[in-house]
Amino acid sequence: MIRLGLEIESRPSELPYIERVWRSRSDDVGRMTSIATSHWELVFWEHRGQVQAAVMGPEPAASLAPVPENASFFGISFALGTSMPHIPISRLVGSSAEIPDVTRRSVWLKGSTWHPPDYDNAEAFVRRLVREGIVDRDPIVPAVLAGADLDVSERTLQRRLVAATGLTRGAIRQIRRAREAAVLIQEGASAQDVVHRLGYFDQPHLARSLTRYIGRTATRLSSPDEAEPLSLLYKTSTSMPA
Repeated sequence: MIRLGLEIESRPSELPYIERVWRSRSDDVGRMTSIATSHWELVFWEHRGQVQAAVMGPEPAASLAPVPENASFFGISFALGTSMPHIPISRLVGSSAEIPDVTRRSVWLKGSTWHPPDYDNAEAFVRRLVREGIVDRDPIVPAVLAGADLDVSERTLQRRLVAATGLTRGAIRQIRRAREAAVLIQEGASAQDVVHRLGYFDQPHLARSLTRYIGRTATRLSSPDEAEPLSLLYKTSTSMPA
């Protein structure tokens, strides 16, 4: 749990379609730094009694984002390789698609009415999405990102990666490495140690990466900013091969 004007709680999931489930609440904060992410998300939020939802695409760079005061949020971050075929991921990179007519009791998805998910039943909701064909998964994507040696041409791999994630393998790698670097620095690691551990060329290379993908310098990461908190940042269980 992070308490810096934006309370954030998250958990991993054993379901291969889900990267992480999170929920948060804003309190006396007007904006946050939205960290780059290679994952797309299904997000619900409530503000002043009004419920809204959207499919949020991957973010190729950090950016500032407004935060409504006293609002609650819930999100499902989907694993790489998982997609909604009826919404091409390429249209969502750095953008989003609003889901209309959302209430506390219903959400409209691809011609059907669904009961909105919550933090505790996200997996059941996603399993139904899979059964109904609304969510699909390309097994090659997580395999290649894990370093598996596949009998598939590089061109085919890149095409399927971009089709499923909206990003190239290089972009995914850079985003993931910057996020890992930010976590290490927040845990007290020195910039030089992070350069060595994650394979950056030098400290200026690390600094450029952090600025682009995290929106923070190493110094600012070491001193949390209550007025402008970061979006969800967490330690992953595995690192992507170089």
